[in-house]
Order: sequence, then C-alpha cells, then structure tokens
Amino acid sequence: MNTKSSNIINGNSQIVRGINRVTVLNTIRERQPISRADLSRFTGLTKSTITIIVSQLLEEGLVYETVNSDRNIGRNPLDLRLRIDKYYIGAINIDFSVTHLAIVDLDGSIKNSKSINTSPKDPEDFIECCIKELTSLSNELNIIKLEGMGISVAGIVDSKNLIVNFAPNLGWEDFNIGVQVRKWLPEMRNLVIGNAAKSSALAELWFGSHEVDLSNFVFLSISEGIGSGIMVNNRLIEGGYEASGEFGHMVIYEGGNPCRCGNYGCWESYASDSATVKRYSAKKNNDISQTVNFLMQDIVTLAKNGDEPAIEVLKQTGYYLGLGISNIIKAIDPITIIVGGKVTQVWNIIYPEIDNVVKQRAYFGKKRSIKILPTSLKSRPHLLGAAALVIREIFGGYIITNN
Repeated sequence: MNTKSSNIINGNSQIVRGINRVTVLNTIRERQPISRADLSRFTGLTKSTITIIVSQLLEEGLVYETVNSDRNIGRNPLDLRLRIDKYYIGAINIDFSVTHLAIVDLDGSIKNSKSINTSPKDPEDFIECCIKELTSLSNELNIIKLEGMGISVAGIVDSKNLIVNFAPNLGWEDFNIGVQVRKWLPEMRNLVIGNAAKSSALAELWFGSHEVDLSNFVFLSISEGIGSGIMVNNRLIEGGYEASGEFGHMVIYEGGNPCRCGNYGCWESYASDSATVKRYSAKKNNDISQTVNFLMQDIVTLAKNGDEPAIEVLKQTGYYLGLGISNIIKAIDPITIIVGGKVTQVWNIIYPEIDNVVKQRAYFGKKRSIKILPTSLKSRPHLLGAAALVIREIFGGYIITNN
C-alpha cells in the first residue's frame, strides 16, 4: 500500500490534523519499533509534523520510546512502540448459546476471559449480567477503568444508535442495547456495538498473522448462521442500513430448506453449523428433537476420529460453502476469503470440497485464483472483533491497514 498517497488529504485543518494523527498512530502500530525519521518517510508527513504528533501521543501514553542500540548507527535513535498494559478494553460477544467476555489490551492480547450461558429471553437482565461479569474480570486484574467496551452480536446492528435491529438467533428486534449498558456504566468512554462477522473482519485485519493481501477480503463467519464482513480498499463496508454482507440469506436453492428468516433455500440453511448437525442427525436416522444437545463440535470430533458419516456430512457442508463462496467471488471480486468457525478445525476435509466447487463456478477465466484460508486468529474472532471495534475508535477510525 502506498501510505503516502492514500492517507494524506487536503481539507479543513482540524480534520487534516486528526487524519495525520491517526496515520502516525497506525503506522507505529504496523511497523513498530519505528523511528521518527522512518515515520516521516512512510507517511509522507514533514519531520516537524511528526514531532508535534509524537509529542502528543507520548503525553497521552499511547506510545513510548525505546533506545535503538544498533552498533552500526553512530548515534542511537529513539524508536517508538505502541504502549500496552495501559488502556484496556472490555469485549463481549453475544452468541446463540454461549456469550464470551474478555478484558483485552490494545495489541489484541486477552488478559482475562469468561464464558456464560446466553439468556436472550430477557435481554435487559442478560445485559446486566454481562456487565457484572465483565466488571468482575476487571476487578480480578485490578483495573480501575476500562477505556471502552465493544459488543458483537450476530445480526443487523445500528452501530450509530447502539441498537440491535434484528438478531433472529437471539429473538431480538429493535433492542436498544446501548441504553441498557449506560444504565450500569454511564461513564463508559467508548461504547461500540457491531455485527459479529464484520467485527471479526476487523480483528483479522488488526491481529491476524496471514502473510497475504487483506486490502480487499471477505471474512466468513460460519456458526449457527452465516455472516460476513467485507473489506474493500482497507475499509469495512457497512452498507446504507448497516446490513451489508448478509450472504447467509441469499437463496441458493429456490423452494429449498426453510430458514429462520422465513424464506426457503437460504445459504445458511445448508452450510451453517445447525444445518450440518441436522444432516448428520438425519443420516444417523435420529429424530432431530432427540439430538437437541448434539453440537457441531461433536461432529468435528467424530470426523477427526475417522467417523465416516461425520466426514461425509462435513464434505457436503464444504460443497455448500463452495456454492455460496462462488457467488461472493462473482459479486465482490475479493483477493482473499478468510473463513472462521468450527469448520476450520477440519479444514483438511472442508477445503478440498470448497476448492472444487469454486474452481468450477467462480473464476470465469480469471488468471489467478483467490486465496481461501482459515482464520489465523488464535482466540475467538467474534470476541477479538468486539475489542477491535473499540480499538478502531481509539485509533481514530480513519484507516486500517495491515501492510
């Protein structure tokens, strides 16, 4: 990426100062340790501008200096690094059955975490429970104040007004989650709520370790449903109503399997974890109601142990994933697709099926194939994504790059 040409724009002086500050902060994050001279070179900003911005960041405690003791350099310069162990983020991922909570540092490292059962029927009380659990995690670390809190939810989210517009798996509609959080944490500085798959895309970009081009990529989250986050030119695509990326509800079979959204033949009714479990149950000739506690993780474990029905069902899931991914490739033309979810634990089974379908249906003579990779995140993408939502605000939100 040509940082010099893409980050610096003309306009109102206050806006330009803010953009320059974010540019410097992101460049330090990406290239640390880095000297002031290199900052000027990579950003295209003058040395005097760099001096002013760095002084502000040092005063705020967002960065710190270390001595570069390179013997090949006559005068040891000071290098800049992002400061950790100072600004902590509260992260909550509200999933279908289990909610995950964590205290996260600016570098994406999880300092403390916990999981609780999701109780969506009484959302107000449930949010109160989440706040108490997160506060308990903070107290265990002797953290007096959190710099912010991020909440990721599988569904359509109005991030501006902190409202969950529609989360079918939770049964929530027009739930003002922000109001509930503010009841208990009125002084919370940065409160951000976002779609789980989109936040996972941010987490992959900020904290992932894949050595690939992520300037244009799609993150697919495969769980009880299918969500996605779309990154184009290093920017997360939200859409006019923040409902972009609902590929899970594109129809791949007209009049096919019923979906939670009320339609028939949606992609997630074939390729989601719940669809995989239903197929396995049917293959074993069990009544679905009798396998209510049977989970995707059970199928993954069986497949790893050589269970042929489990392997066959997962291959079918790979085929259906390939159908949807082929449509995404034709619509978005990404450079990379990252997949997250339990299916990545059996990538050796899933990926060949995806690859076969995509090669047949997606490329239309393109000279190079698109990389389809499992997530590189070691922790839960949705949980790290909740933290990434806040960290993006702290870093200014202007631009996020990984190279």
